[in-house]
Amino acid sequence: MFTRHPLTWLTAALTALVPALALAEEPEENPARSVAELTQGAAQTLGEELRAIGDLFKGFEGEALGPQLWTLAQELADLGLIIAVTIGLLLLLRPLARPVFNRAESWAQRGDARLRTVRRTVGVLGAALADLATIFLAWIAGYAIALSFVGDVGGIEARESLFLNAFLMVEGVKALLRILFARRNPHLRLIATDDEHANYWGKRLARMAGLIGYGLLFIGPFATMAVAEGVGQLAVLIVMVLAFGYAVVLALRNRHDVRERLQASAAQSKVLFTRTMLSSLAWVWHWVVILYFGALAVVTITQPDAALAFMGQATLQTALAIGIGVFLAIVLTQATARRIRLSERNRRHFPLLEQRLNSYLPFVLKIVRTAIIVVVIATVLDAWQLFDFSGWLTSEGGLQTLGVIFSVSLVLLAATAVWLLAASFIEHRLNPDVGHGTPSAREQTLLTLFRNAIAIILITMTTMIVLAEIGINIGPLIAGAGVLGLAIGFGAQKLVQDIITGVFIQLENAIDVGDIITAGGVTGTVEKLTIRSVNIRDLFGTYHFIPFSSVDSVSNFTRHFAYHVGSYGVAYREDVDQVIPELEAAYEDLQQHPNADIRNALYDDFAVDGVVSLGDNSVNIRVRIKTAPGMQWAVGRAYNGLVKKRLDAAGIEIPFPHRTIYFGEDHQGNAPPMRLAQVASASPSPASITPAAPTASDRVHHDPTED
Repeated sequence: MFTRHPLTWLTAALTALVPALALAEEPEENPARSVAELTQGAAQTLGEELRAIGDLFKGFEGEALGPQLWTLAQELADLGLIIAVTIGLLLLLRPLARPVFNRAESWAQRGDARLRTVRRTVGVLGAALADLATIFLAWIAGYAIALSFVGDVGGIEARESLFLNAFLMVEGVKALLRILFARRNPHLRLIATDDEHANYWGKRLARMAGLIGYGLLFIGPFATMAVAEGVGQLAVLIVMVLAFGYAVVLALRNRHDVRERLQASAAQSKVLFTRTMLSSLAWVWHWVVILYFGALAVVTITQPDAALAFMGQATLQTALAIGIGVFLAIVLTQATARRIRLSERNRRHFPLLEQRLNSYLPFVLKIVRTAIIVVVIATVLDAWQLFDFSGWLTSEGGLQTLGVIFSVSLVLLAATAVWLLAASFIEHRLNPDVGHGTPSAREQTLLTLFRNAIAIILITMTTMIVLAEIGINIGPLIAGAGVLGLAIGFGAQKLVQDIITGVFIQLENAIDVGDIITAGGVTGTVEKLTIRSVNIRDLFGTYHFIPFSSVDSVSNFTRHFAYHVGSYGVAYREDVDQVIPELEAAYEDLQQHPNADIRNALYDDFAVDGVVSLGDNSVNIRVRIKTAPGMQWAVGRAYNGLVKKRLDAAGIEIPFPHRTIYFGEDHQGNAPPMRLAQVASASPSPASITPAAPTASDRVHHDPTED
């Protein structure tokens, strides 16, 4: 009996050709001798069978031969009637089904290009059903003839049943070949080739299927039943030798053409595994075909009862696995070839969601393709009993592996969905085209930090869960991560301090990008803000990188509002009560400033604090103007110019820095005057100017008694 173990059928087939005694006598023979004895045993076995067949024909003698031939002739006549009716009806029905093929082809070409593969699949299935229907009707007609006109009415002989079953199986295989090559309907063709090659290979493979199918399923068993077992074995031998020779001729004659086509397909493939497999197959495909048909011939001759069913089942399972895998890969590729298109509203609210989804599709497609390839390979190995795939699926290890794959896939899918939701929400908040308006600098900074934090958390959690699902103990990993974090905390205290301080500064809204601040002794505009540092460009263009660990306090000049505080000095001889109205008038002029930015920056809060100091040269009056944040410097510059104009127009002196020289006084309080010579109005040349001689009163007297 045939058993399901790896290479059982091949081992049994080969050992049947070798005498058991020779194998037992020399267990430690060299490989060359083993091959020699194997071929010698096969030749002896084949010779014995041929001699037995010759002895069978020698046993036929005159009178015994006549009745046997007459019985055989009657059986052949009855069988010929069934064959003629069955095949003739098939030839009549097939042209009637051709319009169905043409309609299916034209229907598959119509419609949207996105659904072309689906429509083509439906068209192929419709054409296949029509083709199988003609075969089934012819098979039913043959059975009806066998039941009604051959042998006993209402019964069917085993010989007729052999042909009808062989007809059904062989024509079914031919129908499958017609689906693959579709010689007259190229748009229903499943194999990508031209009409010439489709016609060539379709015809020759159909001949091969007819030769092997009818030879093994009908001619051999019929000869065994009608004549003798040896004749049946001879018929099987002849059929398999012819099939093997035909396969060798086809493979060797077309090896270069098929190699070029496989290499071209490999060059067009975008999948590395497929490209590698096609490139390798291009050089050895003819040897694979020769070995396959050689093994089929050997096994069929030596073990016809078990091997034929096995080879047929394995071949069919292999073809179905590869065909279904290729079909699924093509459908997935065409389904994902078109980019995902969101509605205009969703694109406006979530501008990067469509791009992100389309960037994930190729990666998902690669994973699915890899899974399909693995399943196809496992199914093919199971078909040839090199790996018990079905048994592994039902075993404890197989179920556990499938559970792990399902769990990991679910975790990755959930993590991807969470990331898409979080990233889309953050992008929605940062999008200035939606109802929230342009986000503030603080909101941009915080949302960017949150997005990075969510990404880190998701990656960490997903990795740990996946490792736990595949059976890795993450307890030591967590403990090691804790120890590593503690070591990093001690070894990089400044870094930790930078990060913690930066987080709280952002949460408290102390700094935003674009603010003018003083931090770490540097005043300037914030150009970049991260979780651990702030980058400031000062008035001179110098770019400062300041870690938060060095920031003790932050002075922000652009929060809510600001004040321009100015101190304006006038001469001591001026009346303060006359100066203040001029300062107020200058503010009124400021409210009418031609620059709209200056006007809009005023908050209508003008205050004169009065005299704040009596300086060496001037009486200082302080003014405060409330402005928009960040505009205090521009407002101050504009107001200073207007104050200068107002004071000049009013004749109020803004004193230059000067020093009064005082020479003391006498006991009576009289100070000697100091007089300076006046330059004539004619403005003589500098060389003609002669200082006037000082008078006695101009001289500084020295009282000796004061020494």
